Amino acid sequence: MTNRGVAAEVRTIAQRPGGAPYWRLSGFYFVYFTVTGAFVPYWSLYLRHFGYAPVAIGVLTAVPMATKIVAPFLWGWLADRSGQRMRVIRLGTWFAALSFLGIFFGHDALWLALVVGAFSFFWNAALPQFEAATLGHLGAHDHHYSRIRLWGSIGFVVSVVALGWAFGVVSVTWLAPVIAVLLVALWLSSLAVPGPPVPTWTDAPQHGIGPALRQPAVLALLLTCLLIQTSHGPYYVFFTLYLRDHGYSSAVTGELWALGVLAEIVVFVFMPRLLPRFGARRLLIFALSATVLRWVLIATLVDSLPVLVFSQTLHAASYGIYHAAAIYLIYRYFPGQLQGRGQALYSSVSFGLGGALGALASGYVWSGVSPAATFLMGAALAAGGAVVAYVGVRGISPVQSPVR
Repeated sequence: MTNRGVAAEVRTIAQRPGGAPYWRLSGFYFVYFTVTGAFVPYWSLYLRHFGYAPVAIGVLTAVPMATKIVAPFLWGWLADRSGQRMRVIRLGTWFAALSFLGIFFGHDALWLALVVGAFSFFWNAALPQFEAATLGHLGAHDHHYSRIRLWGSIGFVVSVVALGWAFGVVSVTWLAPVIAVLLVALWLSSLAVPGPPVPTWTDAPQHGIGPALRQPAVLALLLTCLLIQTSHGPYYVFFTLYLRDHGYSSAVTGELWALGVLAEIVVFVFMPRLLPRFGARRLLIFALSATVLRWVLIATLVDSLPVLVFSQTLHAASYGIYHAAAIYLIYRYFPGQLQGRGQALYSSVSFGLGGALGALASGYVWSGVSPAATFLMGAALAAGGAVVAYVGVRGISPVQSPVR
């Protein structure tokens, strides 16, 4: 792709497909992922500052991920039944901010588990429902989802780089007040987003979610998502500590995190072209294969900065391509009134159960075997996901009607 071609794609980002409120939707994603960019890379560093060992760090990281197993589906059921999706999102973000304030009242393990458990129960209510709201605004232009979602990636980059530099100057204890302020900003941004158009569901099934879940392709997709997110456990929990233990500075660590997300942003720009051209299934298999390579490189060649730089560009596949393809398939597999529960189920199984299992396993493998072994474990899990996707996932052409 030439520089002129990239520039042409970038100029189309701010278009409003289907009349969707582009900047208000994008603004919510931006703020939501500034919270993620603060919490995910630096939570383990924050916990180590207070003396926690790797197994305890893994457990305390697994707690917020574990809430994603149940919370998104409960909130999704409420949003689908009430039809008040944006009201659910606003309630979730408000109580997430309120719950997080508990972190200022103690740092013992049980208290921190309760605080992050409560905070994440409400925080996790927001994103799956906002995904459904965004796709509702886009309507037939759903393949343009990535052009809105990329602003979340930009927010992550801003947050992770700024804090990477900041924690080279000030104490990591500043992480807590930064996240608290960002959560309030997230609630405020939710107030600006209108609810999606109310559909008539004339072409949607009137039964529950059970028939969709009995489809082999749906089960294969959910298992694939579970495996790839479990494989990310070592990365989300220990990548920052892994780099610091190998002599990389706080600033360089933040920049490497940001590089991965910048690569993700580039992919989101081009996904409206990639999805129709290659299909979601092939893109999903490619993403899993690239994820295997990424974890092997990090495990074996962490002392080589050029290799780390290359491995971080693979985040374009291991998250960017994977997530856009998975969201697209979930949207097609769970049509009509099943949208909220479908997106919530995707979040619960992948980021919830997969994230929690990956965090817990990483803590034990890190302590019991070696840090490098945690990333090799991730590579094996991603390889299993690639096999499942190849055998069981079936793609859907953009011109076909949703699965019944």
